[in-house]
Amino acid sequence: MSNPLVTALDFYEAESPLARPIADATHEIPAIRFLVARLTVADGTVGEGYLLAFHFSPEAIRGALADVRPLTLGREVTATRAFNRACNQAFEYFGDTGLQRWARGLVNLAMWDAQGRRLGRPVWQLLGGKAQRVPTYGSGGWLSYSLDELVAEATGYVRRGFTAIKLKVGSPDLEHDVERVAKVREAVGPQVRVMIDANQGLDYPAALALARRAELHGIDWFEEPLPHTDFAGYAALRQHTRMKLAMGEREYDLVALRELTARKALDLWQPDILRLGGVEGWLDSAALAAEHQLPVLPHFYKEYDTPLSCTIPHAYGVESFDWVDGLIDRPVRIEEGYAYPSDAPGWGFRFKDDVLKELKP
Repeated sequence: MSNPLVTALDFYEAESPLARPIADATHEIPAIRFLVARLTVADGTVGEGYLLAFHFSPEAIRGALADVRPLTLGREVTATRAFNRACNQAFEYFGDTGLQRWARGLVNLAMWDAQGRRLGRPVWQLLGGKAQRVPTYGSGGWLSYSLDELVAEATGYVRRGFTAIKLKVGSPDLEHDVERVAKVREAVGPQVRVMIDANQGLDYPAALALARRAELHGIDWFEEPLPHTDFAGYAALRQHTRMKLAMGEREYDLVALRELTARKALDLWQPDILRLGGVEGWLDSAALAAEHQLPVLPHFYKEYDTPLSCTIPHAYGVESFDWVDGLIDRPVRIEEGYAYPSDAPGWGFRFKDDVLKELKP
């Protein structure tokens, strides 16, 4: 088969309805917004990728998308690693992490989608995937929720067949966090796994105090209890609590993974496919995690993480939000606590045309 070059790259915005702002320990979020890339190759194949933008740095991400376009046009659509290297070199002066890494990752995902669609095969099969399903968990439990709203969401996930759920913690009041954990545990019963996420909102004494109280309610893991650069804090916390620690979604490279594994400070690695620059960065991080027998628990993007998790030996689960489901033609199938990779070509889904608004970087 010929190897067509990329001839066009267009960007769009999409938004998922949100009745009112939501909040975690560090941010208030007024809108659920996405940026979508559509990439066309010479044979007419269109590949698509998306990233979760919320409301953050809208002008800066537009600039990053404008910077990545000339590095994409005219490139062989299968040459993803060469594309990654070209972006790293072009972006080095201002730093090849941050927003420019997000832009690179967005295009990388669209390139992989186009490859699968050209061959009529899903990406996970192109990568040699064998597994047919991956454990998943329902995510949310925002600090802005009332106790009634929190319990309603948690029990709603259970009624839909989820066997694991995650809620936000990290409020200024320890007792409030403990009450939220206790209410959810009581509502869902002992058979459902419950996890907590502080979004880096605690210092070490507060994280340790919450971990020790939450252990009494059978919490499965504690996500981002501390700032992601506090390697010593993670090591100390893991030494003084029985709860598994999860971290990684803020990382643009493998430095934190190396540092935390060297300190025996981590139980679950959480790669974010956009921050890591796309498929290769995600897989490279999963390979390093496997060297340390560290299970992989990726961040947010179930449409990409489900198929990619079918290609690695230590997939612990994927995170499930419903935000994208109403905007795409083929949402990820989730049944009885498992997510199933699509058999359709590429990533197996498209954003609906009527939800997209063209973005001019």
